[in-house]
Amino acid sequence: MLAKVTSAALVGLDAHLIDVEVDIGGGLPQFSVVGLPDATVRESRDRVRAALKNTGFTFPVKKITVNLAPADVKKEGAGLDLAIAVGILIAEELLPAESVRDRVLIGELSLDGRVRPVPGTLSIAVACPRGHTLLLAPECAKEAATVNGVQAFPVRTLPEAVEFLGGTRPIDAATAEGVWAPASEAEDEDFADVHGQPHAKRALEIAAAGGHNVLMVGPPGSGKTMLARRLPGILPPMTQEEALETARLHSVAGLLAPGALLPTKRPFRAPHHSVSDAGLIGGGAVPRPGEVSLAHHGILFLDEAAEFKRHVLDGLRQPLEDGTVLLTRANGSAKYPARVMLVAAMNPCPCGFHGDPKRDCVCSLNQIRRYRTRLPGPLLDRLDLHIDVPAVPVRELGNAVCEEPSATIRARVAAARGRQLDRYKRDGIFNNAQLKPRQVKKYCALDAPSRALLEHAMTKLGLSARAYGRILRVARTIADLAVSESIAAPHLAEAIQYRAFDRRADI
Repeated sequence: MLAKVTSAALVGLDAHLIDVEVDIGGGLPQFSVVGLPDATVRESRDRVRAALKNTGFTFPVKKITVNLAPADVKKEGAGLDLAIAVGILIAEELLPAESVRDRVLIGELSLDGRVRPVPGTLSIAVACPRGHTLLLAPECAKEAATVNGVQAFPVRTLPEAVEFLGGTRPIDAATAEGVWAPASEAEDEDFADVHGQPHAKRALEIAAAGGHNVLMVGPPGSGKTMLARRLPGILPPMTQEEALETARLHSVAGLLAPGALLPTKRPFRAPHHSVSDAGLIGGGAVPRPGEVSLAHHGILFLDEAAEFKRHVLDGLRQPLEDGTVLLTRANGSAKYPARVMLVAAMNPCPCGFHGDPKRDCVCSLNQIRRYRTRLPGPLLDRLDLHIDVPAVPVRELGNAVCEEPSATIRARVAAARGRQLDRYKRDGIFNNAQLKPRQVKKYCALDAPSRALLEHAMTKLGLSARAYGRILRVARTIADLAVSESIAAPHLAEAIQYRAFDRRADI
C-alpha cells in the first residue's frame, strides 16, 4: 500500500512542505530513502526501525521505499523521522490514511520512541498551510503556537502520536499564552552607571534614534565596551513581529532553547576578533546564518575592530547596505535578513595611547598608519558616526552627580523614531539610516548656508560621496531629536563633527 504524510524541511530561513511517500511491496527486505536526502535523513532508517520495534509495533520485513518530494529540494536534519514512521504504519494499514489529512508531522525519533525537538519550528509553523495542524515535540509546541492561525499538538512519544491520529487519545493544542510580553523597563546595564563621556553618550543617542552605525576610537579602559553594552537599553523595544522574526533566525541556528519565550530585548552579538567570514557573515557547506544575521533588529558589536581579518570586515559591506545576506553554495542558496546597527570599537594606535595627554605613545608613524588602515575605507564610509572616546579623569569617576538613566534617553529615542515612522510610512522604511539617495534628496533638503558649510567640510576632510549622504542622514536624526521639521546649520555642523575621524588624521 502507498501512504502519504506531510512534513517539512528547512532551506535557509524558510521551511518547505515535504510529501513523505511510503511504498511497501514484495521483494527482498530493503529500506531505501530517495529524494535528495542528506546523511542525517538517510540515517533515519535505523532510528525509525528501532523506534517502531521498541514501542510495540512490528517492523515490516519487506521492500520499503520512502520518497521525499519535491526531489529537487535538499532535505536535512532528523525532523522527518516521525512522518516516515507514521507513513510506514499507514502503509501497513495500522492507521487510516485519512488520519493524517491536513496535518504536518515534525520530530526526531529516539530509539525508544520519544519525539525530540528540532530546530526551525517557527519557520515550519509559518509555512504551515491555513487549516492544517502540527504534530511535534512538546518543547516546540508553544513556540509554534505563537504563529497566528496555527494549531500545534504536542506528542511525547510515537505511540502517543499514533493514538492521537487514531482518535483514541485526545490532546489539547498548545497555547502561546505567556510567550510574548513587552520588554521590562528595568535594565541590567544602564547609562546611569557611566560617569563622564557626555560626547559619546550624545552620539550613541543619535545612533539609536536613527539606526546609524558607529565607530568608537579611544585608549584602553576609556569605556568603549561599557558604552556599547548599554546601547540596547536605549533602543525602542521590539514589536511582536520583530521578536518573531528574530526568534525564527535563532531557531534555525539552533540557538533558541526549547520552550523559550520570544525575545523581548534586542539582540546584542559581540563575536571575537578571531571569527571567520563564515562565522560572521554566514556560510558553511550547508548555509547557516552568521553573527550579522543573528543580530538582526539589534546590535553587532566588533570590539578591537582593527584586529579582525581584512576579508572578514570586507564581507560586511553588502549586509550593511542591503540589510540581507545571500549565501550561495553548491548545495543551494539561502537568504537571511541582517538589518543591524554596527558598533565598532578600536584603539587609536597599536599601543592604544596615541593622543593621550598623560601617557606616551610608543608607536612609530608607520605603525599607526598601518594599524588604522586595517579598517577598510569602504567600511569606514558606512560607519555614520565616528566618536572619540578619551580616558575619563579620575575626579569624574568618583563624582556623586547622578547620570542620566537609560529610560530617560530611551524616551527621547522612541519619540524621534515615532516621527520617522510617520514621515516614511509611505516609503516602506523605518528610520533615517535606511534612506535611499532619492529619499535623502527629498527629506534632507538644505538651505544655501548649510549647503556651503557641507561642501566646505567635504573638501576639507576629503570625504567620499557616500559620506555626503551619511552626514545628511545623521543631520536629519539630530533634527528629529530637536523636534525640528527642517535641517538647520547647527544640526548639520554636529553631524559633520562625527565624520572627522580619518585613518591619517592627527598623525
